[in-house]
Amino acid sequence: MDLIRRSRRLRRTAAIRNLVRETKLSAADLIQPLFVVNGENVKEEIPSLPGNYHLSLDMILDEVEELVQAKVAGIILFGIPKSKDEEGSSAWAKEGIVQRACRAIKEEYPELLVITDVCLCQYTSHGHCGILEEGIVNNDPTLDNLAKVALSHVQAGADMVAPSDMMDGRVRAIREKLDQKGYQEVAIVSYAAKYSSAFYGPFRDAAHSAPGEGDRSSYQMDPANSDEALTEIELDLEEGADIIMVKPALSYLDIIRRAKDNFNVPVAAYNVSGEFAMIKAAAEKGWINEEEVALEMLTSIKRAGAEIIITYYAKEVAKILNN
Repeated sequence: MDLIRRSRRLRRTAAIRNLVRETKLSAADLIQPLFVVNGENVKEEIPSLPGNYHLSLDMILDEVEELVQAKVAGIILFGIPKSKDEEGSSAWAKEGIVQRACRAIKEEYPELLVITDVCLCQYTSHGHCGILEEGIVNNDPTLDNLAKVALSHVQAGADMVAPSDMMDGRVRAIREKLDQKGYQEVAIVSYAAKYSSAFYGPFRDAAHSAPGEGDRSSYQMDPANSDEALTEIELDLEEGADIIMVKPALSYLDIIRRAKDNFNVPVAAYNVSGEFAMIKAAAEKGWINEEEVALEMLTSIKRAGAEIIITYYAKEVAKILNN
């Protein structure tokens, strides 16, 4: 047949395919979540997140060393406190678990990018992301507490803070607090489009953060909404966000693409616990090739427009990519 153009010419060999590949995933795109707990000599695998652990301070540095060797871009820290109360006051304690972890990690690995999750759900006795009054999270009084959390993390050495609570105005409250204290250079990674998703189940087990009653649909976004995500992102950027995040990632690739097309800022995406756990479970059944599916999934997230991917696969996939 007389064909002038044959697309298969550029698919003929691995070398050619690599040469013309439009989207290239690397370890430098990936952020690994870490869960830090109190105690000593604790390294307990999280059942619903195979290969991820609850780590005490004396054990977390070994994990960080592996991540540094794998050349991942950085980590995002989540803390599980000793005690909880109605306000979540241990979240901003100077000797809180995240604050201690920040200091330990930055002392040993000063060049590693350390991001901290800023929220209250792990620290409140009721499991919601703010001050609860008559079963409803009271938005405005919560903002000062979130700002105190962010400041305490930065004072402990965090390079960036990532508010995930979805309270209105929390980016501004954090930006003002950090600026007042002389931390104008510290960036805010805003969970700008965070959906009320069923994909968070394994994380809530890992972080011990499930709400005691009710759900978070009054402050997290409706999964059916797309235009609303652009409004949320625009508001957070106006308030001082430097990087915006879409969460979850895999079921919201369209939102990632719209974010990238509409805003000239770095876009992050959180490949959440349920997305990770589904692949692990299917792989354990022998139904899929885990390595190939993980790479395809993460590539799709980057192809959609995310420069930064937070994923429980960061260490595993970084090692694959480096080899």
